[in-house]
Amino acid sequence: MTTLRRLPDRRPRLSLVLAVIAVELVGASGAVFTARGLTPWYGTLQRPALAPPNWVFGPVWTVLFALMGIAVWLVWRRLHGSAADRRARVALAVFAIHFVANLAWSAAFFGLQSVDLGLAVILVLLALILLTIRAFAWVDRRAALLLVPYLLWVCFAAYLNYRFWVLN
Repeated sequence: MTTLRRLPDRRPRLSLVLAVIAVELVGASGAVFTARGLTPWYGTLQRPALAPPNWVFGPVWTVLFALMGIAVWLVWRRLHGSAADRRARVALAVFAIHFVANLAWSAAFFGLQSVDLGLAVILVLLALILLTIRAFAWVDRRAALLLVPYLLWVCFAAYLNYRFWVLN
């Protein structure tokens, strides 16, 4: 564990790439549920007017997960046994909890094919994103700012989820 803590300082580029890859891989695991629910169920739903084409979601999530990976890396770099160490640990724990909710939305909406449960989960996810941004801001403001596009996208996704709920 000590070696892992020193990695961001001793090999910053490598640790940054590892953080981004780790977040991308965990984030991509939600695609298992998405792929399962896309056909034929999702195609039968009445789509909201503002729903983008399906191909948009992959590139957007790839960019958002990369930004999250960079944010996690910035916070991870603060794990040095200092006063900021406790804040960094809390922030990373909040991020991990929030990430479970992120994956839970894919499982609820696409995996269980439940628009209502998806809506409930995405509202919890929004609260957890705000909490994560606040926790990251206590450690590194840049990390918090990197999560703002993600927050905005999930707000848009929540709107779409709500409209799917109304229409279906």
